[in-house]
Amino acid sequence: MAEVGAVGIVGGGVIGAAWAARFLLNGIDVALFDPDPEVERKTLEVLANARRAQTRLHGAALPAEGKLSFAASVAEAVSQADFIQESLPEREDLKQRVLAEIDAAMPAHAVIGSSTSGLLPTKLQSVMKRPDRLIVGHPFNPVYLLPLVEVCGGDQTSQQTIDIASALYTRIGMKVLHVRHEIDGFIADRLLEAVWREALWLINDGIATAAEIDDAIRFGAGLRWSFMGTFLTYRLAGGEAGMRHFLHQFGPSMEWPWTKLVGPKLTDELIDTVAAQSDEQAAGIGLREYEALRDNCLVDVIHALERSDFAAGAVAKAYRESLAGKEAVKLGSDCGDGHLLTCHTPVMPEWIDYNDHLTESCYLKLFGDATDVVLARIGAGPDYVASGFSFYTVETHIRHLGQARLGQKVEVRSRVLGSDGKRLHLFHAMTNLDTGTLIATGEHMLVHVDAKAERSASAPESIAAAIRGLADEQQHLAPPDGAGRSIRMPG
Repeated sequence: MAEVGAVGIVGGGVIGAAWAARFLLNGIDVALFDPDPEVERKTLEVLANARRAQTRLHGAALPAEGKLSFAASVAEAVSQADFIQESLPEREDLKQRVLAEIDAAMPAHAVIGSSTSGLLPTKLQSVMKRPDRLIVGHPFNPVYLLPLVEVCGGDQTSQQTIDIASALYTRIGMKVLHVRHEIDGFIADRLLEAVWREALWLINDGIATAAEIDDAIRFGAGLRWSFMGTFLTYRLAGGEAGMRHFLHQFGPSMEWPWTKLVGPKLTDELIDTVAAQSDEQAAGIGLREYEALRDNCLVDVIHALERSDFAAGAVAKAYRESLAGKEAVKLGSDCGDGHLLTCHTPVMPEWIDYNDHLTESCYLKLFGDATDVVLARIGAGPDYVASGFSFYTVETHIRHLGQARLGQKVEVRSRVLGSDGKRLHLFHAMTNLDTGTLIATGEHMLVHVDAKAERSASAPESIAAAIRGLADEQQHLAPPDGAGRSIRMPG
């Protein structure tokens, strides 16, 4: 099958809209159907949040956005689709009926992924004429940021269908967990369900409130779960002897009847209690504001994990590297005039100051990002730093010449002004692409260092040669305006 170019989304709720956003932000066209008269407004709000979060996470590496259309029927949404993501409410009869409708209207080559969080694919595909084309593709909210997707086939699902779906999910930056055996709730939700049942009991029995239970998770185990999960965490708890020692040491206590295997009955009283505590915990903060806060925190965690190339961070890093050959804007490439393109990004909300302009510290951040691109170009990127050597910035001079506002795109072009065995002299120019004006320049002196010895050191010949080569390519450029300037009062 050719690469998926068009996706149909059936069901535009929280999950369906977020699926649409993830596909769109990966350059894939989406046709979405949902009978909700407010579906367009809701989807565009989710897409705006997703665009903001993904731009914070991946920046200029993201491809050109796909086109979104809203279909008037199921058939219209899927008739031209290579892949269909069904995200209807968790009712088996409803899903079966609509899946049969999708099957009848979709192209022969298309594959269906169901977002069900627990219904078995064998039952869902039982009413389809082409049951081999269905898999479960169960994501986690927010779909446009969390990478996990559980892929599970039914009795009649073909291996080709599993392969097509897995390849597509991987292409859009997700971590595929292949559930090899059908089971209600698959893997992740069964674990979450156990925590949820016990949490409801703690509220039902008056032991803890919703806020206290959340605190018990987010200030404790939840931090570890974001990168190690349960088994690696407990392995470390066993010390040098590992998991076997942990099980022998704590095994007896695990047989004590601390937890309850069946959840409490959801009486009206319990529902009212949980809802009231949740309202109190939310403290009047609205849905979209909490979603933005959640997304910011997730991006920060993923970025932190990227620095260790671990867990979700490793997935994000690999995804961005996979986009390298597809970028509309390729950082580190020649701009055509001899300069290097080293930064290309919209101005993000968190970069705006009280004057509604790009804040002062972000000029330095973006010039620092540009420097990193130059260093990667000469062979002094993350792998080189990991080997114990690096370039440290020892002097910086930034001129602020103009402004950039929220959403406007800025670009940095860079050049080498000079170098010797240890020093590297760089000059960056930042342009507001929306206004076409130069808004800042940054001049930086860097020194090559032996990080372990904490002292300057001569750069190896391979890097020195790369610097010379880059400087030679730029030698025809006229000296930039502002280079070598110092700060002084007018005479």
